[in-house]
Amino acid sequence: MYRIGLGYDIHKLIEGRDLIIGGVKITHEKGLLGHSDADVLIHALIDAMLGALALDDIGTLFPDTDPKYKDIDSTILLKHVYNHVLELGYRIVNIDSNIIAQAPKMMPYIPKMKSVLCQILEIPPSNLSIKAKTKEKLDAVGQKLAIEANAVVLLEK
Repeated sequence: MYRIGLGYDIHKLIEGRDLIIGGVKITHEKGLLGHSDADVLIHALIDAMLGALALDDIGTLFPDTDPKYKDIDSTILLKHVYNHVLELGYRIVNIDSNIIAQAPKMMPYIPKMKSVLCQILEIPPSNLSIKAKTKEKLDAVGQKLAIEANAVVLLEK
């Protein structure tokens, strides 16, 4: 049996925070605002996996009102959700994702992101697509005020 899930996340860019996307620290003058490390790609991946299983979303599972998740590394949250996927008898077939940012350029960091995420999710790089997009200077992302990501995951039982 196959199940598909869609995930999305967006966070505001601010000064004074590290920029972490796909579990990788990216050189930039701003970082993403959030209760955790605000890793938009991982948050989209988590919501895609939870959605495929018709479970609660990331905000319900890891509420921003819980101090134990303050500044937590999102790879820890991803591993927790992935372990739950396995416990329910599923495996990841493939993932397709986008990081949407006007700046900084994501392409130089994508190989490292794939390496980090494939290790956590126990999939080969050929089963994970991470694409970098811009908003052509339109909306909050295009004005360099935010970064967003979306992901689709296919699970098989």
